[in-house]
Amino acid sequence: MNCRSQLKCGAAGSVLAAICCFTPVLAILLPAVGLAAWLGWADYVLLPLLVLFLALAAHGYRRMRRERAREGAPRGPSEAER
Repeated sequence: MNCRSQLKCGAAGSVLAAICCFTPVLAILLPAVGLAAWLGWADYVLLPLLVLFLALAAHGYRRMRRERAREGAPRGPSEAER
């Protein structure tokens, strides 16, 4: 998995887990389809998933910055322009 796709996957997963954790989406949707019994353990699963996806996004971001540094991307005016 390259660093860009890792960053995108981590960010999308974090947003999805945050939406499910911090809004009543699950409290409305699960009882509507007859799965209200699953709400009891949802926080035990969603909060660790949120942390996992945030860590995945941070790792992808670090890898992307490291690759850019290796490529020698210019960060400012070059010595010849000064």
